[in-house]
Amino acid sequence: MTDRMEQSMTSRAQVLPRVTRIGSPARTTPPPAGASALGALGLLTVLLGAALPMVDFFIVNVALPTIDRDLHAGPAVLEMVVAGYGVAYAVLLVLGGRLGDMFGRRTLFLWGLATFALTSLACGIAPSAWTLVGARVAQGAASALLLPQALATIQAATSGSRRATALSYYGATAGVASVVGQVLGGVLVSADIAGSGWRAIFLVNVPVAAVALVLALKAVPETRSPHPARVDRPGTVLLGATLITLLLPLTEGRAAGWPVWAWVLLALSPLFAAAFVAVERRGERTGGNPLLPPSLLRLHSVRSGLMLVVPFCLGFGGFMFVLAVAMQDGLHFGALKAGAALVPLCAAFFAASLLGPRAVARFGRRTVTAGSLIQGAGLLVLAGTFLWGWPHLGVWALAPGMAIAGFGQGFVLPLIFRIVLSEVPPAQAGVGGGAMATTQQSSLALGVATLGTLFLTLSSSVGVRDALVWTLLAQLAAVVLTTALTLRLPRTVK
Repeated sequence: MTDRMEQSMTSRAQVLPRVTRIGSPARTTPPPAGASALGALGLLTVLLGAALPMVDFFIVNVALPTIDRDLHAGPAVLEMVVAGYGVAYAVLLVLGGRLGDMFGRRTLFLWGLATFALTSLACGIAPSAWTLVGARVAQGAASALLLPQALATIQAATSGSRRATALSYYGATAGVASVVGQVLGGVLVSADIAGSGWRAIFLVNVPVAAVALVLALKAVPETRSPHPARVDRPGTVLLGATLITLLLPLTEGRAAGWPVWAWVLLALSPLFAAAFVAVERRGERTGGNPLLPPSLLRLHSVRSGLMLVVPFCLGFGGFMFVLAVAMQDGLHFGALKAGAALVPLCAAFFAASLLGPRAVARFGRRTVTAGSLIQGAGLLVLAGTFLWGWPHLGVWALAPGMAIAGFGQGFVLPLIFRIVLSEVPPAQAGVGGGAMATTQQSSLALGVATLGTLFLTLSSSVGVRDALVWTLLAQLAAVVLTTALTLRLPRTVK
């Protein structure tokens, strides 16, 4: 009896500090003892590494028509080129963060860069459509290994105002890389370097990843959790099942004619989600190592920030995909012109992300609210432009709406990242970064699936112009929800 009580007390003593660290705000969060600070070159390196997966989620959008012609892919396989990457990426992100906590974030960052380069090469030399799909799935898995380490390294190797600045830069990188992906894709496809065509959008990753790998060896400090938790196998399986059964039918269902398997998977998704929540709660209650500790959501900044990420990234992912398709199929822009049309959005986003830290220091959460309202205004301008100017529209006609929408987005996304991670302790940096990245990536993929399906379904009946306008108005509804949720954010942003 005494031995049993002592074992119970030991178990509680091991669990309690971990739960307390997550459940209570970390007011002073210096880098862990023995960890080196992240310098300017190190920050640049982790941002470069983080940009690669984000760029590649969007870079393929403007290349899809060329891939279709070259590999005779067809609509269903083309959607798998996009969805395969996104689903693998989203499913494995939290696991990637946990592995970084266990084995060292720089170590996993290096492995992530190396595997991302290899899988990008496999995409670039793929001889058939299904080979490309397989390589894209592998590339998504490599991205899931790479991205969480960037966020976790920033969280664990910086503190105070330097952490706030670094997180702002990370958020800016996330948004700018997403837009740059489609701009760069258009440039590379049109340039047709050495006859490579669409393959260049993947092959360009190889030298960039190699440079980041060399820089990381010199400039990125090694950090890991002082109390690394074991991999939560049941939680990992259930989270993966939840995301796959939700995202796969939504992305492939329309192209496949909504077969029975799509409806069966959608029906199973909430059941897997409920089982995942139950397993995670039980794991934390009994002193286990849940993949996503429920106590993490007790932090107001994490809870309110993640709620905001979902509608924003859902709308943003769908917006980028639908614009790429509409400009090429409806306005008959080439890949280069479609990419160039997004330059005003990219420039405005970058400008707003630079102004964001000063604005939030003065106005707090009202900065995010204002950004969401500005984004909504930009969507209305774009909808009016497409409605009344179609089909005689060029890059300059689209520029005002693009710039307004991009400026608003630049005031929202970088600050969300900063808010969500502001109170996550360095010891849980991998878990916090994984939760953030998983929510972001899942929402982006869900946006492509839902708004993309809405647009493609409507375009066959009412035409590309009206389908695009209705889709933009649907995104506007997501912006309204985003605006309302900004009022739940902490009044002041750390």
